[in-house]
Amino acid sequence: MPKYAKTKDSSNSGSTSTSSKRIRYVPFARGFKPRDENARLLALGFKKAANIPKEFSCGSAVTLKPGSGTASVSGTSRSTPGVSSPSSPASVFFQPVPQPTSGDDWLAQYDEDGQTYKQFLEENPWMSGRKVKYIKQTFCSKGTTLGERYPDGKICILQLGKFDNKSIDLPDVIDYTRRFLCLPVEELPPLDLEVTEGKVVVVDDPVTRLSTGRSTRIKRTELHSRYNAKTGHIQLRVDSVLSKLRTLIPQQALCLIALTTLDLYGDASDLFVAGMAAGLERVAVFSLQRYDPTITFSKEHWYDLQSVPRPVSAPERSRLMIHRSCKLVVHEILHLLGVDHCVFFDCCMNGSGHLAEDFRQPMHLCPVDLRKLHTLVGFEVQDRYKSLLEFYSKQGLKGEAEWVQKRLKYLSGS
Repeated sequence: MPKYAKTKDSSNSGSTSTSSKRIRYVPFARGFKPRDENARLLALGFKKAANIPKEFSCGSAVTLKPGSGTASVSGTSRSTPGVSSPSSPASVFFQPVPQPTSGDDWLAQYDEDGQTYKQFLEENPWMSGRKVKYIKQTFCSKGTTLGERYPDGKICILQLGKFDNKSIDLPDVIDYTRRFLCLPVEELPPLDLEVTEGKVVVVDDPVTRLSTGRSTRIKRTELHSRYNAKTGHIQLRVDSVLSKLRTLIPQQALCLIALTTLDLYGDASDLFVAGMAAGLERVAVFSLQRYDPTITFSKEHWYDLQSVPRPVSAPERSRLMIHRSCKLVVHEILHLLGVDHCVFFDCCMNGSGHLAEDFRQPMHLCPVDLRKLHTLVGFEVQDRYKSLLEFYSKQGLKGEAEWVQKRLKYLSGS
């Protein structure tokens, strides 16, 4: 399921700070009711707050009203008047979902039910004692975690087409995915694309890609695309990419993710799509092109992309790209692993209706989704946070690093 609505758009700015202008009141979608503290408690799988293990607690009593709060993103925050800031000892680590600020925000458009911890256990095929459909690897029905049930299983990620080395470092994205999910992640050999005017061809060399098949013949497959001669912009249609990925998914893959810097679309009416996943077939493709803060684009024409008048510095571009792309990848992989959109807290698993909403959402998982991942994978919560802290510090993600440091201090009781 895409993280945000397919045809929505917003300006793409390097800044994540909010405007000082007064924001008009935007209601939630008809039928959606913000969850109160009791609903969040039940979603976590507990009837009493006293029963919640410290690893899954908010850190202090929830004092915010549903639909308001503060969300930290890369050192900036969205604050509610009269509420303590995230740096205050009295504030909580996990806030309720914020009130929409735009009619294009996800929860201003969609009345989502959300997924409780109990529903996750009941509905998730990866938690079942039966083997997931189409999986060909070893399966141990008595295993209690994903790794025990599928001991050979890995998250597989491949690069689709050439990457601008200045825009994204794929090994960093893979490193983050390992640390965040606590699962083995394998980088597959890249899949080459030949891009000409109005035409995109996949060049699949079995020798280069270490194929286990008998044939060594290079396969060339044209992907469906659309091209604008005036601007030279080209978009790939996601269903044709997914069809190709289905033929490439390796035996050890729990799922296969393709990342590209080419633009994507689904239907003729789409401005663009960030990507799409075929959950039952365990494949997905995502584009990082519109996550680049050095470009801006039209709200009307899919083919109209331009460089921003005042481009951000190279270090800031790198920081923003790693922040945005890492969050996108783990969000979508969690969907493939059975975790639905979150409606209980401000969380990495919130849906987003446009890029600006996506960019301002936190990188961390809320207690409900952290408990889902913990049950599915099995890990020491503090060890996971320490690993993420190392990554955030290395990448200059100061807001995220500060949040994790405070969370670790709270968990250790110091």
